[in-house]
Amino acid sequence: MGTWPWATEKAAGKPALTSLRLCALVLLCVSAAACTRPTGDFDRAEPSVIHDKVMPAAGDRAAKLRFDPVSTFNYTNDEELLRDRGWTLIRPPWTKDWIGGTIVELSRTRVLPEAEGRVPPDLYYHFLSSDKFRSSDARYDRIASDATGDADLVLPFCEVALRVREADSERLRVLANKKVTTQELYNGAKARVWENRMMINWVAQALRFRIEAYKNALDKLEIETPTENRMWKTNNAIRTLEGQVRLAENGCTTSNRYGIAEAPKRSRIYKSWGQERPPVQK
Repeated sequence: MGTWPWATEKAAGKPALTSLRLCALVLLCVSAAACTRPTGDFDRAEPSVIHDKVMPAAGDRAAKLRFDPVSTFNYTNDEELLRDRGWTLIRPPWTKDWIGGTIVELSRTRVLPEAEGRVPPDLYYHFLSSDKFRSSDARYDRIASDATGDADLVLPFCEVALRVREADSERLRVLANKKVTTQELYNGAKARVWENRMMINWVAQALRFRIEAYKNALDKLEIETPTENRMWKTNNAIRTLEGQVRLAENGCTTSNRYGIAEAPKRSRIYKSWGQERPPVQK
């Protein structure tokens, strides 16, 4: 039982997913709902039968045809929270970006591989250059605001990611030390661990592409509409986000001087002073 089932299927020579089948799945989802996730107030995802039921079912089928792991396990509370918080970081920074939104939604539902869910970075500048912004300074402010908002979301995501990783380690430990009753249970556990790891890696990748989008837009705006009092603020927001992205790329862990991995801690230098722990009682 130590072999991953999809590796066995590949070794057995089963045919991979053909281009025709994949195109048919993609066209089915595109024609069903243009594939962009519907959003409501504050750009929060709204319930949708197409996006919550139909597309995930098609995605599971596509993943199996690619020989990717697929688990039928129910999600834990943290696994659901991981995906909810991750969605805000993998979707396009401009939620009306239907091209990037379609790519992300096809990857989120696994119709396309998660690694292909990359939002084209140039689309963000096209959004900023539209007549939605009446002031040139407002375009710089929007980049700074988006970058700052992304940076604030990384640590809450990492806190959940670390709990999920710890639970996965326990899951694998039990799997190694106990005799499971069915092959399906064994395969499902291994697949769920793979899916969780892929989600965490996807968020780090998506954030790196966001930084590229913000930098590209800033470089073009600096030529198109130069400004003296917005560049520092915008660049500083992007640098702050870069620091948080490095944390995400490192698996949401930091290392102390002894080289021991540990969970990141909230800084009290910039915000929330004194809110991380209860005050000392005298």
